[in-house]
Amino acid sequence: MAYAIIKTGGKQYKVSVGDTLDVEKLDVAEGENAVFDQVLACGEGADIQVGSPTVAGATVVAKVVKQHRGPKVVAFKFRRRKGYHRTVGHRQSLTQVEVVSINA
Repeated sequence: MAYAIIKTGGKQYKVSVGDTLDVEKLDVAEGENAVFDQVLACGEGADIQVGSPTVAGATVVAKVVKQHRGPKVVAFKFRRRKGYHRTVGHRQSLTQVEVVSINA
């Protein structure tokens, strides 16, 4: 099974055809295709291509399944004996994509 390592949203993901994953929000509508052109490596076994930093001409096409928000993460700060408490919540905007093809 061939795989690729792509970079998006400041993170790297190892993907194969048929994988679904949540990435940082992309400005693409649901049902449309997103093209990732920052492919760091692709192939399988002895046929692996490693870029420096990216593989020239390689792309990964993924279909946008849905736009959603992740779970709430709570940050709680306090200073002991000072009466200082602060609670802040955050929900990250995410895009769920399904990998359609890997073009090396």
